[in-house]
Amino acid sequence: MATDSALTREQILSATEGVLRRFGPTKATVVDVARTLGVSHGSVYRFFSSKAALREAVTERWLAQAHDELRFIAIEPGPAAERLHRWLATLFAAKRKKALDDPQLFATYTTLVGETSSIVDAHLDALTDQIAQIIQDGIEKGEFRHTPIASTARAVFEATAHFHHPAHASGWSDPAAGDRFETLWKLVLRGLAADT
Repeated sequence: MATDSALTREQILSATEGVLRRFGPTKATVVDVARTLGVSHGSVYRFFSSKAALREAVTERWLAQAHDELRFIAIEPGPAAERLHRWLATLFAAKRKKALDDPQLFATYTTLVGETSSIVDAHLDALTDQIAQIIQDGIEKGEFRHTPIASTARAVFEATAHFHHPAHASGWSDPAAGDRFETLWKLVLRGLAADT
């Protein structure tokens, strides 16, 4: 329980996640969040102007937490092909873990993501920018062929959607999913690799 004066944005977001897990996105309310924290709903509204703003913030937080490691992979040194493979594999592993470890919460967030298109668009742009950064590095190092960087990054992201888009989550528990990912990776790499 938090007091009104000690309440933080992070406490509210954590409590909201618990409320969403318990009630689902259609029944969860700001009053439920406030009750969980032991404060008035007005205290929650001091941080978030509306229920929609709270849902957007918790969705943005969830997406950022799920993909935090990716931005470090994009900027670290090393061969671009290895980094791109690890970036895509890390994205797949993070999505699969969230979907399989807590399917109810994953379904809830999938619903929320569908409601917050501007948050999702910005997040997807950030992810494709990270791929673009790796591809540009690969081109500069002579690992990858010269190609339009932004459109190639988008194509790589879309080509691998089966391994990160929530619509495909039901197939991620298949024992052969990892092998299918590696097969697709080899095709992507063949398309990017510089002629030798």
